[in-house]
Amino acid sequence: MTQRLHLVFGGELVDPQRNVFRDVSQLHVVGLFPDYETAFNAWKAEAQRTVDNAHMRYFIADISRLQEQNGAPNAGSGPG
Repeated sequence: MTQRLHLVFGGELVDPQRNVFRDVSQLHVVGLFPDYETAFNAWKAEAQRTVDNAHMRYFIADISRLQEQNGAPNAGSGPG
C-alpha cells in the first residue's frame, strides 16, 4: 500500500481574491497527515476556526504528487 502524505497549512492573504500570502514567515503549518480524509478534517477545523477573517485561507497539499512531479524517489527507497 502506498502512503500519500498531505500537508495542511494556511495564513493571511494579501487579497482574498488571490492566493498570495501577506507574510510567508507567519504561515501556520497544521501538520502532515497520512491520508486525504485526515488532512481534510484538519483543514476543515482550521478553516472553521478562522471563518471570521476573510483573509485567512488554509490549503491541503498532496506531498506525494509533489514528489512524483519532481521525480523524487518514493519513501524508503533511498540510501540508509
